[in-house]
Amino acid sequence: MPLVRIDVIEGRTDKELAQLADVIQEVLIETFAAPKPDRYQIIHEHKKGLIKALDTGLGYTRTDKIVILQITHQGRNREQKEKMYSVMSQKLESIGIPRTDLIISLTENTKEDWSFGLGRAQFLTGDL
Repeated sequence: MPLVRIDVIEGRTDKELAQLADVIQEVLIETFAAPKPDRYQIIHEHKKGLIKALDTGLGYTRTDKIVILQITHQGRNREQKEKMYSVMSQKLESIGIPRTDLIISLTENTKEDWSFGLGRAQFLTGDL
């Protein structure tokens, strides 16, 4: 049940944003065992200059194609995470995102940290 925040710089078309979101979802299904009907994505566009993302001393050149993913999830292991990083980088590169323009941050939580509506914790109540 990953929740994905996608931060980009303004200027992409609706088609490009849809393709970006679709590729991200495909990778999460492939590498994170995300169920197909579980798609929770928030696309946030920022004016040029409002994303500050240096290279952390790695020597990367960032461009306006930068994509920052914040993924909240539960229960993925190191192997799944490393595979997701690699596959995500490869698949986004295939749609024009330089590999040095992808930043991913993962946050883990538990079943009690989710409510999908009606003020209920569906994982805990047995609804999910």
